[in-house]
Amino acid sequence: MAVSANSTEPTTPELSVAGNIATIRLRNTAYANRLSPADLDVIKSHLNTVNANAAILVLRFIADGKYFCSGYDISSLAADSAPSSTYFGDTVDLIEQARPVTIAAINGGVYGGGTDLCLACDFRVGVASANIFMPATKLGLHFYPGGMVRYITRLGLNNAKKLFLTSEKIEADEMLSMGFLTELVLPEQLGARVDALSEQLAGMAPFSLLGIKKHLNLIARGQLDESEIRRAVAISEKSNDIKEGALAWKEKRKAKFTGS
Repeated sequence: MAVSANSTEPTTPELSVAGNIATIRLRNTAYANRLSPADLDVIKSHLNTVNANAAILVLRFIADGKYFCSGYDISSLAADSAPSSTYFGDTVDLIEQARPVTIAAINGGVYGGGTDLCLACDFRVGVASANIFMPATKLGLHFYPGGMVRYITRLGLNNAKKLFLTSEKIEADEMLSMGFLTELVLPEQLGARVDALSEQLAGMAPFSLLGIKKHLNLIARGQLDESEIRRAVAISEKSNDIKEGALAWKEKRKAKFTGS
């Protein structure tokens, strides 16, 4: 998962797919991978492509350069035709709702809406040089609703208040202790760890993997659909995958799931 870029390369987010693992790469290194409205449109298009491909079980967000993402390009708000910052939030909501399991490979600083993009992902693997900063109150900008929900459900009310109301920058160790990071690795290990986690997740039974991911996120928002979960349990209990899973467990081998 090497990361490199130069000024002559495209800067819009790039999608690549290898088997059942997809990757969206942020490439606007000259501006700390900030995301313009046009970039958000590209990400939405990538998400549509990924969601439409039933073979994809894992989606990773990675970044070129020194920073992971510095959030919304707020300079665009000066243009009369530019969408509100809620447009950024609507895009991040789609990342949270993405069908595959999502991973953010946090290679450096994460700021503003970029922090919310990370929180929308199911796993957040970071390095010691990572840090976060939420400048909304310093800028006089009220944050959008989806991001506030993610901050509280992922980090808790007290941590959300600290980050939003003080605009203090915090470093990787505190990011890990408050739950912003799910793992902290050495910089040289980031690519290998994200690859290994991706392969591990992609090796799970697709129906249960994706269904449980979906409902855990909904339950965190107070949206428990018990009848749908009960239907999913019944389907899984009659699937070929549960038979394969039980047999592989008995034979002490890796299961070969088909999603059926």
